[in-house]
Amino acid sequence: MNNERTSECCETTEVHSELLKIIREKMPPEEKLFDLAELFRVFGDTTRMRILFVLFEAEVCVCDLAAALNMTQSAISHQLNQLKRSKLVKSRREGKSVFYSLADDHVRTIVSQGMEHIDE
Repeated sequence: MNNERTSECCETTEVHSELLKIIREKMPPEEKLFDLAELFRVFGDTTRMRILFVLFEAEVCVCDLAAALNMTQSAISHQLNQLKRSKLVKSRREGKSVFYSLADDHVRTIVSQGMEHIDE
């Protein structure tokens, strides 16, 4: 017996024109879908998620992030660059230190809703 889950398919081919018209009108352009997929790809890394959870609590410098996550500053900086390019974090310089924080409340909302989803 095969335990793999398979999607069920229609037994006949029938295109529902009115529904298809609504879908085509509502579907975002390919460029937007690509950007959205790229955003979610950034969330697909455990290290980046750990960094975001630290930033939920406080604005911190790279040194603090490295110590909190038991990683090198170089490794943290690499991940921060990806988060910054995706507009999920922002930085500010204070003297010789660079402090990072969440870019806005949307980041917290996205992650919180993801946690709610996996906790269901």
